[in-house]
Amino acid sequence: MLWLCFAVGSAFFAGITAVLAKIGIQKIDSTLATAIRTVVVLVFSWLMVFIVGSQDQISQITGKTLCFLVLSGLSTGASWLCYFKALQLGDVNKVAPIDKSSTVLTILLAFLLLGEPISVPQIFGVLGIGIGTLLMITKKETEEGKPRNKSWLLFAFLSAVFASLTSIFGKIGVENVESNLGTAIRTVVVLAMAWLMVFVEGQQKGIKTIDRKSWVFLFLSGITTGLSWLCYYRALQDGPASIVVPIDKLSILVTIIFSGVVLKINY
Repeated sequence: MLWLCFAVGSAFFAGITAVLAKIGIQKIDSTLATAIRTVVVLVFSWLMVFIVGSQDQISQITGKTLCFLVLSGLSTGASWLCYFKALQLGDVNKVAPIDKSSTVLTILLAFLLLGEPISVPQIFGVLGIGIGTLLMITKKETEEGKPRNKSWLLFAFLSAVFASLTSIFGKIGVENVESNLGTAIRTVVVLAMAWLMVFVEGQQKGIKTIDRKSWVFLFLSGITTGLSWLCYYRALQDGPASIVVPIDKLSILVTIIFSGVVLKINY
């Protein structure tokens, strides 16, 4: 049951990441911020590979494993780009619940593609996530009035879709490879995708305008992301995706508490 501890650790670090990233991208283009954070995650993940000594397994990775790791990385990159764009446009306490609702789709995909059973408690849990997400968004909009721009909602939804695909592809990809190595390989794909988007959008010039505070919080959010990923894919390697993912999505509780303390958001 060690995978359960890793799943809880993933939720904790992911919850902190959302708030740190929200602070770090306030004055930066979200795509550029994502690319910068990914550099930190890449260094951290490969450092862990060499610490555990799994670099020797690279030559043993099969074509199927590599394919699903790449697909997982692409899905992660797409999810990140959408998520941090949503964070930039909307409130973290509204974006995070929608992003974490990817649990619903992940459980369905795990049932259809991986053959994992869906239990009665999971069905009630899925309903609870859906109702809770709706209530959080409705409550905030009632208090604040009609938002000026609802585009954050689309990006948050797309983030959830790509996040669910990440979990499924990741589950298959790390079955036959050490989890730290699998995470590091995926991060290479995410990094390439993120910086490609930066240059396509011409945002690379914005690096010169990033202030010290933003650099610090982007770096911290990159570290917590790396810790969350390492825990998450270690949990996926040994545990069922239909259970690991819902536990990981409990990070929303950490986000709510942490944002209340750090960002002074009232609920």
